[in-house]
Amino acid sequence: MGFLDYSPAPESTGIVSLADEYGLFINGEFRPGRGGVFDSISPATEEVLTRFSEASEEDVDYAIGQARAAYDKVWSKMPGRERSKYLFRIARIVQERSRELAIAETMDNGKPIKETRDVDIPLVAAWFFYYAGWADKLEEATGSHQPHAWGVVGQVIPWNFPLMMLAWKVAPALAAGNTVVLKPAETTSVTAMLFAEICQQAGVPAGVVNIVTGAGATGRALVSHAGIDKVAFTGSTPVGREIAKTLAGRPTALTLELGGKGANIVFDDAAMDEAVEGIISGIFFNQGHVCCAGSRLLVQENVHDELLARLTSRIQTLRLGDPLDKNTDIGAINSRAQLDTISTLTQSGVDEGASIWQSDCALPERGFWFPPTVFTDVSTSHRIAQDEIFGPVLSVLTFRTPDEAVAKANNTPYGLSAGVWTEKASRMLAVVDRLRAGVVWSNTFNKFDPTSPFGGYQESGYGREGGLPGLLSYLRPHSVPAGGKQ
Repeated sequence: MGFLDYSPAPESTGIVSLADEYGLFINGEFRPGRGGVFDSISPATEEVLTRFSEASEEDVDYAIGQARAAYDKVWSKMPGRERSKYLFRIARIVQERSRELAIAETMDNGKPIKETRDVDIPLVAAWFFYYAGWADKLEEATGSHQPHAWGVVGQVIPWNFPLMMLAWKVAPALAAGNTVVLKPAETTSVTAMLFAEICQQAGVPAGVVNIVTGAGATGRALVSHAGIDKVAFTGSTPVGREIAKTLAGRPTALTLELGGKGANIVFDDAAMDEAVEGIISGIFFNQGHVCCAGSRLLVQENVHDELLARLTSRIQTLRLGDPLDKNTDIGAINSRAQLDTISTLTQSGVDEGASIWQSDCALPERGFWFPPTVFTDVSTSHRIAQDEIFGPVLSVLTFRTPDEAVAKANNTPYGLSAGVWTEKASRMLAVVDRLRAGVVWSNTFNKFDPTSPFGGYQESGYGREGGLPGLLSYLRPHSVPAGGKQ
């Protein structure tokens, strides 16, 4: 055994008990869908984990009707302090079932167990705790005597952070007094069904939370339904653009959290070892399946060679393989389709003349895998510097001055995230103010907190999730000011 070799430390899956097949969760109970059924497979082994019902248009219509009834008769009439109790219960049950949820998420998504265990699930609980605290303080949050929820909210979430994205959307929506119909991604619906069980366990009134499973047709039926008052979507920019066109001219509220091509800027005075760890976290966390990933590394020219040497040396120590192994750093790509997308875009970088470097880690024979990849000699016109790859692929560019760094960082149709590494506070503040990104991290990357708003500009979408802005997005602008009349 070599110096950096570890004995396997696999997490047991014995605590997870999945049903052979899951129906839709509507009006507080599971029921079969009227569409077909589809398999959910493990990205690491390609084994079938379970099967899901596909919701038809009639199923979606029924779910929205039940959500409307629950809103009109129960949830909108319930005092905020009572809604808060349900959110606290959900948060506590998530903590109690955290190990089960972390393992299930890893089995279904392919991400390393240490990420689901230490990041995803703790953040899910934190999101519900945070918004539980807001549910009885809507007047203070809005400055209104009569804060109004939108009503029935349709929510569509992606496959990269299945349960965390569910929490980001469901927790503030319920705290504000809305009822929800949520559609998880078709490749990662397992933990949404476990969340449905948690809603039953917490005694959430029937119809307040409804979950419909399926692919694009189910999502389109949900967001285009006339009974939806607000749509919240996280996913690809093309789908977000289609949703915006669908809702144009309608009174339906919309928030979109879409793609990104985040710049991670390293100046020559940065703490080099810390910057290397930040770069690793920025692009290889969650296999790069992160909309705010630092997929473009901008390095000041005079430290380029030194930084790249340290970076590639560090990447060689990352362990890729069984995501249930507690030693694993990089897990499986979520689906064959996404693996094909990553492969195609990586090949475009080679074809356009960039220099490719890949870790020589061994890839498992079964499942969907892609090695950590770094491109150098990249220009801003290269496709790998413009298109979102959504995989463990880093494109490295250089700059000489802060002005050039800002110009290259902003040279993207997206505007979701960025990071800056420098020991000079004055340089940090001067650069951060000029970056067109919804989130900018200072000497760190990919850190999330329920109190901090998250969202983008341009083709990264609009609206914010998290923090007070995330709560306000689930309340109608209509208000009666404190001490005033409507």
